[in-house]
Amino acid sequence: MRHHNNTRKFGRDKTQKRALLNSLALNLIVREKIKTTEPKAKELRPFIEKLVTRAKKNDLATRRTIIAKLSSSNKGVKKLFEVLAPKYADKKGGYTRVLKLGARKSDGAKMAIIEFV
Repeated sequence: MRHHNNTRKFGRDKTQKRALLNSLALNLIVREKIKTTEPKAKELRPFIEKLVTRAKKNDLATRRTIIAKLSSSNKGVKKLFEVLAPKYADKKGGYTRVLKLGARKSDGAKMAIIEFV
């Protein structure tokens, strides 16, 4: 039984799911808006919001933690600390929004856009 197991698996094991979230988070940080499936966007939202909240602290320990989480992408981490974190310095949460789109034509998957507010 799956009582209280709220995370989505996406048909992947733990490491593949972590790699998927890392990739989506890096793309969102670099582009600030991505189009993906609705379940992936909903799963990415708390992941990215925790990263932004940590980045607002802006010290060496949090920088190293975020580099470890994002698989050491220097470009994304730099933008997160220098652009996004100061932008949301006075905001407590809710840095992203998920806009629902229609179904994808090929397979009918529900699509969504996730973007920074």
